[in-house]
Amino acid sequence: MNHINAVTLVIVLISFLIVTLIGFASARWRPAEDLMQLNEWGLAGRGFGTFVSWFLLGGDIYTAYTFIAVPALVYATGAAGFYALAYTIMVFPIVFIFAPRLWSVARARGYVTPGEFVRGRHGSQGLGLAVAATGILATMPYIALQLVGIESVLTVMGIGSTSGNAFVKDLPLIIAFGIVAAYTYLAGLRAPALIAFVKDILIYLTVIVAILYIPGRLGGWGHIFGAASTHLKTANPATGKPYGSIVVLPAGEWAYATLALGSALALFVYPHATTGVFAAKRRDVIRRNAAMLPAYTLVLGLIALFGYMARAVPAVNAGVKASGGNDQLSVPLLFAHVLPSWFAGIADSAIVIGALVPAAIMSIAGANLFTRTIYKELFRPYASPAEETRVARLASLLMKVGALGFAVELNKTFSINLQLLGGIWILQTFPAIVIGLYTRWFHRGALILGWAAGMAYGTVEAYRAHGGGQAHFGASTAPVFGHTTYIAMTALILNLAISAVLTVVFRRIGLQDGYDETRPEDYIADHAPGPVTAPRPAAPRPTAPRPTAPRPTAPRPVATPSAPSRSSPPSPGWAAANGAGQQPLSSRGVVEEDPEGVART
Repeated sequence: MNHINAVTLVIVLISFLIVTLIGFASARWRPAEDLMQLNEWGLAGRGFGTFVSWFLLGGDIYTAYTFIAVPALVYATGAAGFYALAYTIMVFPIVFIFAPRLWSVARARGYVTPGEFVRGRHGSQGLGLAVAATGILATMPYIALQLVGIESVLTVMGIGSTSGNAFVKDLPLIIAFGIVAAYTYLAGLRAPALIAFVKDILIYLTVIVAILYIPGRLGGWGHIFGAASTHLKTANPATGKPYGSIVVLPAGEWAYATLALGSALALFVYPHATTGVFAAKRRDVIRRNAAMLPAYTLVLGLIALFGYMARAVPAVNAGVKASGGNDQLSVPLLFAHVLPSWFAGIADSAIVIGALVPAAIMSIAGANLFTRTIYKELFRPYASPAEETRVARLASLLMKVGALGFAVELNKTFSINLQLLGGIWILQTFPAIVIGLYTRWFHRGALILGWAAGMAYGTVEAYRAHGGGQAHFGASTAPVFGHTTYIAMTALILNLAISAVLTVVFRRIGLQDGYDETRPEDYIADHAPGPVTAPRPAAPRPTAPRPTAPRPTAPRPVATPSAPSRSSPPSPGWAAANGAGQQPLSSRGVVEEDPEGVART
């Protein structure tokens, strides 16, 4: 791994240079009237159609986690790694149901983040802050996973890995993320959206060629599965048990199922996923993409097979062992030893760019959360749009620095836990966000306490979990009543139980609940195809008016919501709810009937 293949290196550098140029040029793609508006910098003006959203959401979801962590888990444990395939099958029907409602209410109210929606829906600044802080915290290890993916490629290529100085060793990675930070700072969400085209083309090209070419070089699929099965049946010296199995054994079925379900529920409440949803132009764009994105699931299943392919190559096994058992190197080593040098460069470029795009989106999403839900709510309620954007740009840089800390501190040999650790945290926002789209039965105070209990339990259990050579944060499952279960699901059940019980208690004692600034029609709002103008009144007919006696009618009562009781000035969402500086709903174009039912207070 210390030998640098010049051909592979040149192709990776050329690919990175092309992506860098695209990133800086993206500021002129779909140019905004004013890029110093957070709606433009952080959501690209909410103008992406089906085609662009397909690549953007694919860039959100299919990351270095897909190319590095999933095959590495298959390489190490076998069929357990295919839980990722199961959860991407389940996630899109879930998204099809709730994401259009979330998009509509965000569009109608001008929300940029899910934290704003939660604060407006439940009338609780504290709950909104909890969702924002959780989103930022959960995104950090996910960005760190992208760093691990890039670092794995650089290690196999021999770049920086021979130096004993930690700074020099990580310098190529720091430079790469410095450049990403620069064009993200300049262009915002437009940069990763445009680069996602290149990323997906490289990924599809790599997967198609690898699936057709590599098995023939290794003696066919029979030899590949035979070699993997033989290894997985041998005893692991650290545990005395087999490494895994080529099929999911009965003892692992519950862990497999809860990992898949928990990951499916968590994926689209991540800030970067909701950012991709909010950037869509119309409500039907979300539904079309939820119907079409399962095509990526097929690709994920093929990529997972790379883990079995790597196990059938002795040179890959030797390289992993020489690196201290770092399974994350298995796929880059497979490309280096089996593919021609020039195509190995293309495949490595797919991994690197596949890490840069989601890292950029995640940092933007975290920056939006911090700016709108923390900075503006707590510190600068009257911040100008330009000030908001400046703060978001700086926050996106800090997000990347924080992710570097996760990548350095946590063991990289079992990097999939970086994503699963984030899932434990982000799933605790599911009741406030997703259930809140349909009902306000839960009391805001109960939701906060349920969230706190779920976060505390999940974090403690994850800290106590050992595995992958780590005493802490080494696994994402823990035994519950004799069944190994994904910690996130156990924490979510605890969260919901406490929220439900306390809601009943708070209702009984008459504890005041929050004020809902949203309206039922917000959840079915859609983007009008063009400017809506009032109809021109018809000319009066020249006929004498017929006198009629006036009928006494009682004045029609109009419900006016009271302002939320808090010390800070009203937020933009509250002003929008009361008509301040906002067009009426008719001019925003409510053009779609609600097939799902209207959310009512």
